[in-house]
Amino acid sequence: MQPSYPPKYHSVTTAPQSQRELTNMAPTPDLNVPPSPSTVSVSIINSTGTLHGVPAKSFVAPPQHGHDWLAAPMFAFLIQHPVTGRSLLFDLGMRKDIENMPPKLLHHFGEIGWTLSAEKNVADILKENKFDVSKVEAVVWSHYHFDHIGDITTIGSQAALIVGPGFKKGLMPGYPTNPDSPILEADYKDRELIEVDFTSAASDGKNWKRLQIGRFPAVDYFGDGSFYLLDAPGHAIGHMCGLARVTSQQTDGYDSFICLGGDAVHHVGEIRPSKFKPLPDQVSPNPFLPLSAGCDSKCPGAALQKLLPNPELPTKSFYEAARGEAWHHDVEQTIDTAGKLQEPDALDNVFVAIAHDDSLLDVVDFYPATMNDFVKKGWVQKGHWRFLRDFRDRLTNKERGGVETVEWPHNRTWGRVEKVEKKSA
Repeated sequence: MQPSYPPKYHSVTTAPQSQRELTNMAPTPDLNVPPSPSTVSVSIINSTGTLHGVPAKSFVAPPQHGHDWLAAPMFAFLIQHPVTGRSLLFDLGMRKDIENMPPKLLHHFGEIGWTLSAEKNVADILKENKFDVSKVEAVVWSHYHFDHIGDITTIGSQAALIVGPGFKKGLMPGYPTNPDSPILEADYKDRELIEVDFTSAASDGKNWKRLQIGRFPAVDYFGDGSFYLLDAPGHAIGHMCGLARVTSQQTDGYDSFICLGGDAVHHVGEIRPSKFKPLPDQVSPNPFLPLSAGCDSKCPGAALQKLLPNPELPTKSFYEAARGEAWHHDVEQTIDTAGKLQEPDALDNVFVAIAHDDSLLDVVDFYPATMNDFVKKGWVQKGHWRFLRDFRDRLTNKERGGVETVEWPHNRTWGRVEKVEKKSA
């Protein structure tokens, strides 16, 4: 799958590479996505869930001075098939009634100092926008962690629950039968539970076509090439990603895709830069300025290159999954999955959306808008290097392109929240 655009859209691709970049670049990867005229509509939902007090060192390495806390907004995705009228949700963020999570989970959050907050359930957001949640045929959990599974009971029992390989053996039964479980029995009780099998033709009776997308084993959910589930193990048992075709070469003149990344990585610095898309000599638009400054604003790449683990390798990502006391089921698999994800991430007609990527907050249009026009809107160009602002404290004003401390929309801190003790009357 090579990028294919009408000429009038060329302006949204990356700027021409310098000789240094070209020397270090690998050939553009081909994901080998079969051609199809079928597409889906994808909306990214800002679920209102947030998580504060998550140390970056628990998830990514090596440490970057000043980037001490991981950002943790929580995104979910509504996928609608325009021809059949079928719809599904990919992840649900976090449930708003946090107190109803499994008790052992809540106790653990108190011990490690994480602060959880959610104003709404995803179902609330859908209903506010006149979407009938009873039409949702399935909810896909990228994985079973609390900040992705939400409260599926608010979607209705008609919605099947789709989970990744190993879920039933590794995680069932849920709480309260298993008092130590991180999931609730109510999450899967009285609904169809489908565990995807990427190695055989049948997944709990679903005869999805199996294929390979890039280096990911995949299944074709709708059977028409519009939406794929990808096997992306490592961070958690049964972790999956999604790939949605939102425009088609056959009907729109160019193919474009949304990659729903879940927690395949926790910071896009785990996949950027890469051998397919090295750190450029000039980063544009300047990540240390608001997007309103325009795409002509620039920041010297050489200053950022010195922050890489090996400054001589502009093709090596800033981070990789942390080892030791990290929150990963299998660290080596997590790193391998990140390497696979670098291939779609290198393409200008694929928009990679990671579940907690706060650099997207001022790039994308959230639900009820759709993401389908991301190529026309230049989101890849605007957002690809946006994460570099997390490293702003490592650079001088000159190295930031002459930028002093600048506030931009959605700028916030993700550190620990100090709890105020209530005084007795």
